[in-house]
Amino acid sequence: MSNKLKLNLGPQHPSTHGVLRLILEVEGEKITSCEPDVGYLHRGMEKMAEKLSYIQYLPLVDRIDYLGAFSYSELLCRNIEKALNTELFPRVKAIRVLMLELNRIASHLLWIGSFLMDLGAVSPFFYAFREREIILEYFEKVTGQRMMNNYFIFGGVRRDIFALADVERFLKILPDKLNDYENIITQNPIFLQRTKGKGILDKETALNGSITGVNLRACGVKYDLRTSDYLYKDYEFTPVVLDGKDAWTRYKARILEIKESAKLIAQAIEKINQNPKFEQDLINPINLILPEGEYYSEIEAPRGLASCYIKSEGGKNPYRLKWRTGSYYSVNLLRRLLVGEYLNDAIAIAGSLDIVLPEVDK
Repeated sequence: MSNKLKLNLGPQHPSTHGVLRLILEVEGEKITSCEPDVGYLHRGMEKMAEKLSYIQYLPLVDRIDYLGAFSYSELLCRNIEKALNTELFPRVKAIRVLMLELNRIASHLLWIGSFLMDLGAVSPFFYAFREREIILEYFEKVTGQRMMNNYFIFGGVRRDIFALADVERFLKILPDKLNDYENIITQNPIFLQRTKGKGILDKETALNGSITGVNLRACGVKYDLRTSDYLYKDYEFTPVVLDGKDAWTRYKARILEIKESAKLIAQAIEKINQNPKFEQDLINPINLILPEGEYYSEIEAPRGLASCYIKSEGGKNPYRLKWRTGSYYSVNLLRRLLVGEYLNDAIAIAGSLDIVLPEVDK
């Protein structure tokens, strides 16, 4: 007689961060198999592109990852700009880097807060959201929206940047705030017990599973797309590469990545100040027809490599459009990571991957 039991973790579960269902098979307290069941949130984001013009579709792409919206706006704009040989002016490039990296920090802060909340720690959740609120207030001031900003436009941005003093003040307080987080979290014995040695992700498994971003770099693979991205060509930063492979290392890597993003933001502000004239070569979206062909662009998004593929037949809307998102591959990884682990560690391991379900159910 088998002692195995099937359990549903989600989709109505606060710690699956969206409508994710994990069908677990357990023997006693140990997980013997995991089958992710996705699709509950599916919205047809790729299919909708075939019926909409490029400018009609642009506001929707922010919803693919509502925590990393600027990355997906940048991808669609980048494809259009590459296809039409449109070069961004230096100030606009710096503005895009500024907003992308602020968005990355905001995303990581939300992850830190929610991850610790999953593990039962309430205070870090409020601390992380306190700092994230400063970024969202700045986004609202510049773009008119706290999230789903729709700020990048084909050939530039919707309006010039301003109130950079707000960002500079944020950069000044951020190091002390990160130290506060680390003092509370990093060597906390309960946190160490819940994350050290849990969810081991080795290089081979990560590469075979197409894992990218922080989750890949936390297992020792030096791959950060920003090192070859044209927007970051004149920026100095050090990709965060650690070799711990476990949930704790993935936490530590995101703390360090926030610090690197802060350095990039400071450089972006400097470049904005060096190019005071705001000029753009905007593409008229009303008459926009993409030449026949295939177009591809990629970017280092908060949850890993994200890419956009467009096949055009020379019309005002794509014949086919395809997104590649980091979370899609991270969910699939749970088939491997959870097997052999204890049931009470499942949330800590899944949470350490920073999965956002809209990226999965496109």
